[in-house]
Amino acid sequence: MKSRIKTKQDSEALLAEDLLHEHHLVLYNDDVNSFDFVIESLIEICRHDRMQAEQCTYLVHYKGKCSVKDGSFRNLRPMCEGLLDRGLTASIE
Repeated sequence: MKSRIKTKQDSEALLAEDLLHEHHLVLYNDDVNSFDFVIESLIEICRHDRMQAEQCTYLVHYKGKCSVKDGSFRNLRPMCEGLLDRGLTASIE
């Protein structure tokens, strides 16, 4: 029983740490994918509206990268994997 409580406490501590430390899903520029493909990917995977997706795409193109979503690592990981699966370059920072 004692180890179960410790595990629950550890789990709660990890969750609290994850919530306190906001992470950023960063999308990087490449010379392969089209603007339309990146825009559609941001709409479908990150749930951006069209204007937000277009703005992020232009920032990626002109600045080399853009934070496209902020949140907990747990919430950002499936989005990052989705972008990577589409051949985009992304990371969680």
